[in-house]
Amino acid sequence: HFYKRSKVDCVKQDGCHIVSVSSQKVLVEGDGKTRLKKHLGLLEGVAIILGIIIGSGIFVSPKGVLREAGSVGLSLVVWGLCGFLSMLGALCYAELGTSIPKSGSDYAYIGEAFGSLPSFLYLWDAIFIFVPTTNAIMGLTIANYLAQPLFPDCDPPDSALRLIAAVCITGLTLLNCWSTRVTTQLQNVVMITKLLALGLVIVGGGMAFYSGKVTMFDNMWEGTATDPGQIAVSFYSGIFSYAGWNYLNFMTEELKDPYRNLPRAIYISLPLVTVIFVLANVSYLAVLTPAAMLSSDAIAVTFSNRMFGYLAPIMPALISISTVGSLSCHIMTSSRLCFVGARNDHFPQTVCPL
Repeated sequence: HFYKRSKVDCVKQDGCHIVSVSSQKVLVEGDGKTRLKKHLGLLEGVAIILGIIIGSGIFVSPKGVLREAGSVGLSLVVWGLCGFLSMLGALCYAELGTSIPKSGSDYAYIGEAFGSLPSFLYLWDAIFIFVPTTNAIMGLTIANYLAQPLFPDCDPPDSALRLIAAVCITGLTLLNCWSTRVTTQLQNVVMITKLLALGLVIVGGGMAFYSGKVTMFDNMWEGTATDPGQIAVSFYSGIFSYAGWNYLNFMTEELKDPYRNLPRAIYISLPLVTVIFVLANVSYLAVLTPAAMLSSDAIAVTFSNRMFGYLAPIMPALISISTVGSLSCHIMTSSRLCFVGARNDHFPQTVCPL
């Protein structure tokens, strides 16, 4: 049977607990388990993956990759290979998601493979350590970009950054509690903003190439690192920017036709992200010298200051919106851990209605 509730609460039906969903329908199965309404299509799936991956990393991480790679040429190779490795991981999760079509991603797969105890331990570790710390890092990143124009000549005070981060996390959590539909629509809008920000970077690089003054690629292999440990660290910095390709699996049960849309969302998102990230790095290097990139804490902002003049402040705003979208997406997907954990009696049902 389908039930529609107007309030977020926990009810009983035929002797089984049902975690209800605000303004959404849930399907109650014979074993008393609940399933969320399938409301995510292919576009929403792509928006979720892009929303998680394209955060602040691509606007900051190029510095770490270039520093450890030692040369322009190797840094671009690292970015391409990091995209390829992420694609391999995403394809494995596409296989897992279609073989085990349950929400919860790693939690669900660990439970199927190794049993209840390991999945229980993973759930509580994720809810109390991994998820909140990731949210805090994203919140502080947003705060840094929002506060930067207010403190042009000095570093923003820590108390202001923490307050802005707390407001962002709390506000986006309340938005996710209020309506999943609004949140997914927000992801679609933010996806356009993310692509616009990176599009400006790529266009700026194209303008630099058109001017004929680009010399950074004349000796692009000069200084290439040969130490395996140093090269490994450059891959670590690059992989960080691609993190998030597995987050759609947290919402597998909410995908329409997951057997088709989950793999398709991955096939579309990961190659697109890889191409965009490589082109963005080529554009950075077309405008900025390696020394300028290594000395900058916000490469995209430095890039826009040099290329766009009085329009430069638009870049910190776009990056802030991009990071807000990543944080919102992370809150939305990770909240399914509580829901699925409660359904398996691994988490209290009274504290995890969606």
